[in-house]
Amino acid sequence: MPYHALATDYDGTLATDGQVDRATLDALEKWKDAGRKSILITGRRLDDFQTVFSRFDLFDLVVAENGGLLYRPADQTEQLLGEPPPQNFVQRLRQRILEDERPQAVPGEFDKIVSDQGLQWLAFGRVIVATWTPHDVTVQEVIQELGLRDLQVIMNKGAVMILPVGVDKALGLRAAAQELQLSLQSVAGVGDAENDTAFLRLCGYSVAVANALPELKEQVDWVSEGHRGAGVTELIDRLLAAE
Repeated sequence: MPYHALATDYDGTLATDGQVDRATLDALEKWKDAGRKSILITGRRLDDFQTVFSRFDLFDLVVAENGGLLYRPADQTEQLLGEPPPQNFVQRLRQRILEDERPQAVPGEFDKIVSDQGLQWLAFGRVIVATWTPHDVTVQEVIQELGLRDLQVIMNKGAVMILPVGVDKALGLRAAAQELQLSLQSVAGVGDAENDTAFLRLCGYSVAVANALPELKEQVDWVSEGHRGAGVTELIDRLLAAE
């Protein structure tokens, strides 16, 4: 069947070390010129994302914060798809991670790092709170300590994402497809990591790039020969040629 939209992850899928090469951008332009829709789905915070990627014009919608935020490049408007984290959770997590990191820091440098750069082991978006392993253990402990049953932890390789229960890339894809009046069966999706599983399961055609985690490769319809952006280019060429 023809696929009217492409839904793609960013890091490790479109991008290599945070950057998208010219050949991959050309493929996205070819997809757009063919009258197809494009949805970018990322775990990144939008403000962070905008510092590394400037071609939002190639996408009809951007799902950021692992499903927590819908962004419309055409008019630069945003829509939250979940609630911001409770302040008591933010404060307690900040305190606990400071306690975890202080013994590991170079003596005399810890306070300088925190005061000059902020708490570099935590990142806050509009909905998402992000940190890195091994702080996932601390995150789970704080959630249990505060009895916050409405928060979940989603892993993405070494990244740890804390979001409201029910907020993930699948929620973001559903919201994007509804706004674009697309059937999910008409969407071809591509990713590389465990947090992509949620949205790929909804797609009519699911793909993993060659560098994807083995467990993801086992769950999709097709695995590209190309790595990262080359795999996405291969997918676009395959879909257009099939029509």
